[in-house]
Amino acid sequence: MKTSSRVAALALGAGVLAVAGIVAVSIPDPAPPVGAPPVANAAPARSAPPAAVCGSPSLTGPATPPPGAVVVPSGSNADFDFGTPGATYWFAPGVHTLAPGEYSQIAPGEDATLLGGPGAVLDGNRDNRYAITGRATGVTIRYLTVRNFVAPRDEGVVNHDSGDGWTVEHNTLTGNRGAALMAGAANRITGNCLRDNGQYGLNAYQSGNRITGLVVEGNEFTGNNTEDWESQMPGCGCTGAMKFWAVNGADVRNNWIHRNRGTGLWADTNNNDFLIEGNLIEDNEGTGIFYEISYNATIRGNTLRNNGWATGREFAGERDPFPAGAIYLSETDGDARVPARTAKIEVTGNLLENNWGGVVAWANADRFCNSTASTTSDCTLLVGPENTAVCSPPAITREPLFTDCRWWTSDLDVHGNTFTFDPAAVDGGCPVEFCGRMALLSNYGSSPEWSPYQGDVIQQHIVFSAGNRWHDNTYLGPWRFTVPDMSTTVTAADWTSAPYRQDAGSTFDGRPHG
Repeated sequence: MKTSSRVAALALGAGVLAVAGIVAVSIPDPAPPVGAPPVANAAPARSAPPAAVCGSPSLTGPATPPPGAVVVPSGSNADFDFGTPGATYWFAPGVHTLAPGEYSQIAPGEDATLLGGPGAVLDGNRDNRYAITGRATGVTIRYLTVRNFVAPRDEGVVNHDSGDGWTVEHNTLTGNRGAALMAGAANRITGNCLRDNGQYGLNAYQSGNRITGLVVEGNEFTGNNTEDWESQMPGCGCTGAMKFWAVNGADVRNNWIHRNRGTGLWADTNNNDFLIEGNLIEDNEGTGIFYEISYNATIRGNTLRNNGWATGREFAGERDPFPAGAIYLSETDGDARVPARTAKIEVTGNLLENNWGGVVAWANADRFCNSTASTTSDCTLLVGPENTAVCSPPAITREPLFTDCRWWTSDLDVHGNTFTFDPAAVDGGCPVEFCGRMALLSNYGSSPEWSPYQGDVIQQHIVFSAGNRWHDNTYLGPWRFTVPDMSTTVTAADWTSAPYRQDAGSTFDGRPHG
């Protein structure tokens, strides 16, 4: 565990969600082709909002009900039956409410459609916990405003039970507690405004860890985590615009993720096969993209600007030397043994502009299956999430468990990006010893006493032999590089020279180094 204050908790956020009924596997089945596979040429970085959704005409539904639709009048819908399979329900303009009581909710039938007319609002009156629930598959929700529901922490308002095959399009989900939206397998979440919700905009978690084929595209996530859960539960790792848990195959494309309290996009614990592409991620208080104890991802063609200022300022105020990054890769691996569209963690074609920091790759030497520094009960996908107990001495000192009982931070390929940093433009002027850093680092392993990863084993591995490479990037501004530990920050000349030999082919303010 990192010894300095809060990032130890930040990098161990997996423990905040109780995950019951997890299915143990040795290696997951291949993820479905949820989107176009990664290609050699990166998508262009965005410079304008890809999805300015909130308040736009795209959220306005049809003024008249479709043929055959069931008309749902405004006012109280307490006695309305929404359970007919295959039915389309058109919500008339105006405010709709459910019966009083925390457990009043809509449970649609299989393949049902809930369709809002212009200005149709489903209002929980700060009384009902959940809006739309149940395990029906193939449900479609369009053009509704869903507001004022009071789901508990880590629970969701829409698709509360993480139903499979749901389509959630062109809705406004705002002013709710908990997560505005949950997700299940083969969900398509497109063109929505997820704004000012108490915890998350989206919480992509399903009991049993069965989410595959998830698409999150063209949405606007803004102002979420209004209840500031990290201040209520320090180190909970339970905040931000969106969180993904054990999702095997996701495309997160062309979203505008901005002004959220906490992290923008956070994939935490045994996620695999992510394409994070074409998003504009800006002005979030914490990290822009956080990929944690997970596998195989392509992060390309995104614009990240002005992220992490609040987190960085907090670290600097406490003289905490841990680098706060715009893209934070924490114990995350490219691994061909876990089937995906890529076998590495590729960060390419992105524009990072005036964030507190750059790309931070970190490995906690003491964080592995069955260690006291791991706050999740899950083990790696290679051992099996429920097989944590096998990672014990003496077996863990030998292969394959020595390798497979931990997430390493390996096979990172950071190339073709533009990194722009002006200290005067960051938070009104940031202290240069704390901001403007790339990082490839670990700590000195010390716990538990039977750990086979003590000393500088992990530190030496991730820096020199884990296949982690920066190359062919463009740097503008006074960037520095923290390697191999928190106490050592070097210049570009040192970073590109022996012993590190990073950023071959890169330029620094127009000049080559190395």
